[in-house]
Amino acid sequence: MTDVPAPLRLFNSLTRQLEDFQPVHAGEARVYSCGPTVYNYQHVGNMRAYVFADTLGRTLSFKGYKLRHIINITDVGHLISDADAGDDKMEKAAASQGKSAWDIAAFYTTEFKRDLGWLGVRDPAKWTVATDYVPRMIEFAKRIADTHCYELDSGLYFDVSTVADYGRLARAVTDEGEARIEEVEGKRHAADFAIWRKTPPGETRQMEWDSPWGRGAPGWHLECSVMGEAELGMPFDIHTGGIDHREIHHPNEIAQNQAYHGCGSLDCAEHSGARMWMHNNFLIDRGGKMSKSSGEFLRLQLLVDRGYHPLAYRMMCLQAHYRSELEFSWEGLNATLTRLKRLVMTATPVRDAAATEVADHRLTDLLAKFDAAMSDDLNTAVALTLVEEVAAMKKVDAGQKRSVLDTMDAVLGLQLLTVSRENLRVRPKAATIAEDDIEATLKRRKDAREAKDFATSDALRDDLVAAGIEVMDGDALGWEWRLDGF
Repeated sequence: MTDVPAPLRLFNSLTRQLEDFQPVHAGEARVYSCGPTVYNYQHVGNMRAYVFADTLGRTLSFKGYKLRHIINITDVGHLISDADAGDDKMEKAAASQGKSAWDIAAFYTTEFKRDLGWLGVRDPAKWTVATDYVPRMIEFAKRIADTHCYELDSGLYFDVSTVADYGRLARAVTDEGEARIEEVEGKRHAADFAIWRKTPPGETRQMEWDSPWGRGAPGWHLECSVMGEAELGMPFDIHTGGIDHREIHHPNEIAQNQAYHGCGSLDCAEHSGARMWMHNNFLIDRGGKMSKSSGEFLRLQLLVDRGYHPLAYRMMCLQAHYRSELEFSWEGLNATLTRLKRLVMTATPVRDAAATEVADHRLTDLLAKFDAAMSDDLNTAVALTLVEEVAAMKKVDAGQKRSVLDTMDAVLGLQLLTVSRENLRVRPKAATIAEDDIEATLKRRKDAREAKDFATSDALRDDLVAAGIEVMDGDALGWEWRLDGF
């Protein structure tokens, strides 16, 4: 770190402005991130939220705070529509796959955590699983039911008119205060939402519990309020999620938090349950070729199958500001992988150097600029260029350079000093040639060239190119997959 670190300023979605980070508890940073509903694999667009949250957590650690980060696993209560309509996602997935909802949750939780590992996302301090907290959810609902809720045949609903400033996070209210959501029969207000959903008469759900409002299951919005309060206390420092959560899910969380704690206006951000609410923007696929309906699900495994190391996607996320839309394309991912390989290559010479105290003013100046970039609402795009500048520096002490790269990479999480170019060379699923065969062919080509049999040498090179291999004469790596062919 620098002697005079820059103040950490972050964009608060609730106030729509940059604010200095002021922890609720001195020296600590308590962060809650909305996790996935584990009914299916996660799209790479979903994974952007966790790269963002991980970068935020790494930055807080870099700034010297003791981090407690919580990510939840939603295994019950999330309906097909975020606005309390349709079937429970878990129940529907279980029925379609002929498995129990518990088995569905266990499988996709494991897949999700594997993807996080591939992306270099650090484990949170605790994974909170929704079904583990149902008794606390019932107690939470009992505390607010008389004053803020009403009961219908379908369940217990929260009356949004009972709290101040409902919808401020989303800016989803008109001047008259009416939510811009279609009316639903039986609700007092269109924006009212389910706290507890009763199991319909004659039905049995796989996941259901007894409650004062009948047998059923908690609403999705209730879960995060309860888990955040249970593990971090309220108010805590930062609540993160994708920008889609800003419109319905998080406003409903905030309303519950206000009701539970008897808080008033959201002019005081702490009344929302968290001092700051932060949201990453969408991943945009303008080509529209990788949607679920097209039959090819754009998840991390597909990137790997095409020969892209997952860290290339992490770097793609870091190349854009988290509040900006990020456009996905295979061409863009290919360019990002090339950039990552070049960065790893320039960092490799100091990999084995012992880190030492940094005294070179050129390095300390770049580290100060890096600190300023990350402190400016996580400006990772600028921070990346500074890492590249350090990696490319000549005539600098190897130990000092290693120390600075270690510090920077601990924030960005690209594993620059542990991953190799060979590691980044992922075999595409469609490749028709084995690496041993490639090496054997290159050996034959080398022998042919030494014998000045250039016709054979050229023919062998053409064979490799036809198999999707780029031969790199003069490069220590020797060869690379031609990713544009897959």
